[in-house]
Amino acid sequence: MSYRRRILSISTKEEPNNQGQYRPEATMLFSKFVSECFEPGVLPTLKFATQEIYSFLLRKHLTPRFGDQRLCDISRVEIQHYLLEKLKQGFAWETTNHFRNLMSKVLGTAVNWNYLADNVVRGVKMPERSLKRPHQFLILNEVKRLITACNEPTRTIVLLATMTGLRIGEILALRWKRINFIGETLVVAETCFVGHFGTPKTRASRREVPLSPAVVEALKAHYSRSASRSPEWLVFATRNGGPLVSNNLRKRGLQSACVVTGLPRITWHTLRHTHGTLLHVQGTPLKVAQAQLGHSHMATTLEVYTHASVIAQREAVNLLESQLFPSVPNADEGDDRAEVNLPTH
Repeated sequence: MSYRRRILSISTKEEPNNQGQYRPEATMLFSKFVSECFEPGVLPTLKFATQEIYSFLLRKHLTPRFGDQRLCDISRVEIQHYLLEKLKQGFAWETTNHFRNLMSKVLGTAVNWNYLADNVVRGVKMPERSLKRPHQFLILNEVKRLITACNEPTRTIVLLATMTGLRIGEILALRWKRINFIGETLVVAETCFVGHFGTPKTRASRREVPLSPAVVEALKAHYSRSASRSPEWLVFATRNGGPLVSNNLRKRGLQSACVVTGLPRITWHTLRHTHGTLLHVQGTPLKVAQAQLGHSHMATTLEVYTHASVIAQREAVNLLESQLFPSVPNADEGDDRAEVNLPTH
């Protein structure tokens, strides 16, 4: 081969690197990339609640485990084993999936910023989701008992949460200007997390929600007690106009009422599950329930929020029986019940 051809051959082999098609492997430590790149450059772009969760997971879990490793040395197999080990240690599926998503976010940022050639988390799989315990929800009788036992403003908040399915952060960020008493609707346009206001969780969470007459009357009564009726004033506010703290409301108001009524201690999210379940029980179309709850994906509404209660199951079985055996009288017809000859085996 001539000298000129040899030079051209070498130049052609090196061309992808020169054009930036191949990225050099990163020798930067995971901990250094997190502290110098990810935390100052990416975290501030996320919602405040997400920042808090990610900061905690990095500080308590991911950095202690992967901090001393170079980015290029972290393998797909290692991350897969790490997640499975977390599940064995008793971490919830949702929490473990947070580990996976955050690790992917960090390494994906390293790829986008030319520190790393590949995001190995993309090939990591989570096992099939399994719930450690069923989600809580209340039946109608329990909702009535709870509302009766609550003091204000917890009573109005419980009523609003149960009848609309709003998240507690959406309720605490609600302002008077977003309630239409005449049209009997409210608009979800803000959320509040530990005193910090931000945009709703997803695009689907920005929504207009209808209000029942009972909720409208409760909000009107609360409006008459409000320290300020300014359109910008929070519906549920402290004396100084600041947002209420959801944890304090839960412990002092919601759970105290549960103790009084003999109900199990619940969270604010239980009321959201209750709303979705009651919609399902009364036969509300899934698309309507999705819009009401502000879910981006219908699967979330179907799989997480539609809990069939024992009462609903019993009603379904009785309805099926009436269709299969229409001549069989009900139990309340007394001694006039007809005999039914069932097959024997």
